[in-house]
Amino acid sequence: MNAKNTTNPFRFGMQVDAPLPGLDWLDSARKVEDSGFSSLLMPDHFEGQFGPIAALSAAAAVTTTLKIGALVFGNDYRHPVILAKEMATIDQISGGRLELGLGAGWMRTDYDKAGMNYDRPGLRIDRMIESLEVIRKCWGPDQFDYQGEHYQLAGYDGMPKPVADGGPPIIIGGGGPRMLGVAATYADVVGVTANLRAGEIGPEAIADSAPDAYDTKVARVREVAGDRHIELSSLTMATIVTDDREGQIEGLAAMFGMPAEVLSKSPAVLVGDVDDICDALVERRERWGFSYVVVQADAGDGFNEVVARLAGS
Repeated sequence: MNAKNTTNPFRFGMQVDAPLPGLDWLDSARKVEDSGFSSLLMPDHFEGQFGPIAALSAAAAVTTTLKIGALVFGNDYRHPVILAKEMATIDQISGGRLELGLGAGWMRTDYDKAGMNYDRPGLRIDRMIESLEVIRKCWGPDQFDYQGEHYQLAGYDGMPKPVADGGPPIIIGGGGPRMLGVAATYADVVGVTANLRAGEIGPEAIADSAPDAYDTKVARVREVAGDRHIELSSLTMATIVTDDREGQIEGLAAMFGMPAEVLSKSPAVLVGDVDDICDALVERRERWGFSYVVVQADAGDGFNEVVARLAGS
């Protein structure tokens, strides 16, 4: 394994929706930082998790180097003026450590249970693009007007401003051609995922997690991004540090209905001992360019050795 890469060094994020086992929220944030992770990221759904804005603010206050953000904020859940203000405030609290993740919204149950219209994907993406434009203007130096199809502002001057001119890095994830194109156009970090147009993680999304599907997705990002430098990120849905790699993969393959050989190479899955996982991540960076690797909170302490070996290399 040759992990040295000065152009796209590895960094790691942990997606956390509630306190880690045996810890309160503040100690959870400290632990993520102390374990060598670059970022603590939260999902943004209506059930089964802490509220991300309050939780991220608290995490920012008790850490010093950890980047914080959402993966990702659902655009339809907040007006962009409100999101821009809240995120600039967190960026100020953290001393410039915010990463703003924004998505068009995908989980149908969020909309259905809250009585919100679950519009067609193209309309949700159109709204998200306008939100991005509004947020960037809010973070700019000048008062502005904005006349879009979905948002209209007159004489607005967003306050406070983020720490850095132009604002913090933008993360946009996607799995379909249009969303990947939007991400490649607007984002600093592009998260490549399965296509979630069905509104759930079901058979369609699982099939779209195969390695050849990722070949097509990354090619789309690179085509649209051109010479623009972006950081490519993968979100791992199942991370298992184990000496029984074959057995665990067989179990996951049966559960997901995917051949074990195909599943083992999917960027959505990391299974094996520390050496296996490090080798897989290096191979995936060589094939797809993924250097920003985000795992779920249940990756466990065993994953910390992977972070220690690869972070910064």
